[in-house]
Amino acid sequence: MKAAICTAYGGPEVIVIQEVDRPKPKSNELLIQVHASAVHSGNRRLRALDVPALGKLPMRMVMGFKAPRQPILGVVLAGVVVEVGGGVKSFQVGDNVYALTGMRFGGYAEFACVKESKCVVQMPEHASFIEAAALPFGGTTSLHFLRKAHIDRAKNVLIYGGAGAVGSTAVQIAKYFGVHVTAVCHERNVDLVKRLRADVVVDYTKEGYDFELNTYDVVFDASGKIDKRLAKAHVSENGTFSSVAGQGPASERKEDLIFLNELFESGALQPVIDTVYPLDEIVEAHRYVEQGKKFGNVIVTVN
Repeated sequence: MKAAICTAYGGPEVIVIQEVDRPKPKSNELLIQVHASAVHSGNRRLRALDVPALGKLPMRMVMGFKAPRQPILGVVLAGVVVEVGGGVKSFQVGDNVYALTGMRFGGYAEFACVKESKCVVQMPEHASFIEAAALPFGGTTSLHFLRKAHIDRAKNVLIYGGAGAVGSTAVQIAKYFGVHVTAVCHERNVDLVKRLRADVVVDYTKEGYDFELNTYDVVFDASGKIDKRLAKAHVSENGTFSSVAGQGPASERKEDLIFLNELFESGALQPVIDTVYPLDEIVEAHRYVEQGKKFGNVIVTVN
């Protein structure tokens, strides 16, 4: 099968398209023909080994010294089940599914194996493969950190990075919970974030934009790029600050994907998609994400 292989840590050019053996599902696994995956910040950081200097050696020890031990990146996928192991009970051949593959990666290939017990569920009935591939990363990350911040008890929330894959989803999830949303984003994305139903949208390219912000029950850094000291100044007396940076990985749970399905089918959540690249242009996709100018999700189509 065809797959995008990360041959070393470095720039986008370290990813090359190669022919590799097609995986065989174990008793508890699904073999999925991948139709779409995504390029997001996690893929980029892993490929570039973009971690603080003190974290580079531990990261190499866990992931592989010269290159990722699992060279097929892509932690999200959407596709069709083409084979199931003998012990699989909840899925059958022909099911349209989407998944987070965790540390096994594998989304940048024509086929991937996923354990039935892991974070894999049926796709929303009315979603395309491209839409489904755009749901799990931003969706589960937003749910994880907004829950930690007790979004269900909040009256208002400030979301930094409201146009990104995580932020654009967080805006919509917060609105689902009935929270007043103030979102911060680049000038070019203000209209987009307004369409996501944010109540107030603040352009961070404007001088003195910070003075437009108040204090909030929840302040969520969905980009991982802001000055935390400045952000925490906007947390109300009994409020909570949460960030995608420095607080560990988000949990991956089947029930979260099922909840995202419900939000999608009800119209409460629509994935935001910036650009779609074919697998053969995976280097260009990573290069585009590396520029830091994308909004929403960058999707890679495979089959």
